[in-house]
Amino acid sequence: MKIQINTDHNIEGHEALTTHVNSVVESALGSFSDHITRIEVHLNDESGAKQGPSGGQSDKRCMMEARLQGHQPLAVTAHADTLHQAIDGAANKLTRLVESTLERLHDHKHRRDALTPDDEMPPEA
Repeated sequence: MKIQINTDHNIEGHEALTTHVNSVVESALGSFSDHITRIEVHLNDESGAKQGPSGGQSDKRCMMEARLQGHQPLAVTAHADTLHQAIDGAANKLTRLVESTLERLHDHKHRRDALTPDDEMPPEA
């Protein structure tokens, strides 16, 4: 599972931030690494320099996108007062979304595999 981190021009993509994001993502989604090829993390400060050094409330945004093997990407967004809170919130949301999506895919495949040839044929009129 590859983790790709993108930041806007208002956020310094320093090593400590990269380490934190990798740690949070691995902790939250590591158990699904067999199903996920890549996680993209986009970090934004939506108010930027407009609000001054203290910034605005809930202006930090973390969008995470999981690329599942053979399926459409799954994406979530979290807003918070700090980047760390936004990263944690997005990781929690994405974990729940990936878990429920994989369960649905497994249940659907299980039901399809359980059909017998007679079940697949429409009844004759």
